[in-house]
Amino acid sequence: MTRPLIKICGITRMRDALLCASLGADMLGFIFHEPSPRNVDPKIARAVPVGGPLKVGVFVRQQADEILRIMEECRLDLAQLHGGHDVDTCEALGRDRVLKVLWPERYDSAASFEADVERFAPHCRHLLLDAGTSGGGHGTAIDFSGLDPERIQSSWMLAGGLGPSNVVAAAALHPDGLDVNSGVESAPGIKDETKLRELFSLLRNEQ
Repeated sequence: MTRPLIKICGITRMRDALLCASLGADMLGFIFHEPSPRNVDPKIARAVPVGGPLKVGVFVRQQADEILRIMEECRLDLAQLHGGHDVDTCEALGRDRVLKVLWPERYDSAASFEADVERFAPHCRHLLLDAGTSGGGHGTAIDFSGLDPERIQSSWMLAGGLGPSNVVAAAALHPDGLDVNSGVESAPGIKDETKLRELFSLLRNEQ
């Protein structure tokens, strides 16, 4: 099995960014949302070297102009849209630079979820399917049973309570990527080296 892309989100410390890069992370996520316990100091996000894992900014309330300003300031590669951003925002940022979050459990039917998948897929690099009905980083595991990967005809990533205990099961759904946050932490915004090493070891063994 080909290993999916791995994004480690909620990075707040340089030491964690460098550790994740050394373990083989493909993306590092930096949250720009002040109420979050994982809200990052922009100086740290900017200081993380470019040329390694892609640097992803997570945005909730910001509009396109502010997102673009932060992306330039912090030398970010991608924007993860975690709020009510629409297709126009995706286009303003550039489709190859956008991860658009959808919450499958928010929809009252498979048809309404698939309609949003079709609406956003042409305007973003990846769709990111998260647990719950809003927010993120809460540790709630996504309900795998409600996902039908065969019906998602676009590049997609999976998030929601992922960690060493369930990452192999998540990878078995063959997403293009996995987004890991609270499942590899010792406290919000503080990554746990043992959990990270176990996670990457499990995924390497599945290849």
